[in-house]
Amino acid sequence: MAKFTKKKSGDLPAISTASLPDIVFMLLFFFMVVTVLRDSNLMVENTLPKADQVEKLMKDRSVFIYAGKPSERYRESFGTSSKIQIGDKYTDVKNLRYALTELRQKLRPELQDKVMVALKVDEETNTGIVSDIKQELRELNMLKIIYITTPGNELDF
Repeated sequence: MAKFTKKKSGDLPAISTASLPDIVFMLLFFFMVVTVLRDSNLMVENTLPKADQVEKLMKDRSVFIYAGKPSERYRESFGTSSKIQIGDKYTDVKNLRYALTELRQKLRPELQDKVMVALKVDEETNTGIVSDIKQELRELNMLKIIYITTPGNELDF
């Protein structure tokens, strides 16, 4: 007859780590897919005018200024008059100089003198607010201005 012997050591077997890299890469891929990389939240209506000669903009040295009426969800708080948005905040023409200086300093040092200001102005915005923005840009010596448009021809209906 055979004798049964009890196991003397109570040690647990080693955990296999062979599948650990697969799990790490699966989580990495998941977070890369579901992450939204958004620079700013658009708080103004922005129906851009059409233009037939459009070029790409180099984003590494540009500062975006949005102008237009507040969008639906911000009308109760801010009214219906045209507003200026830089980043995620509304700004006034008086504070535009401070906001632009702050954005210029965030750029790389070699690009701070070559800043291009991109104006995304709603097609129904008054030109008075645009001329106020341009006046502040002149005083800051930020003379390279680009108007962002959508491709197309304004005369085609």
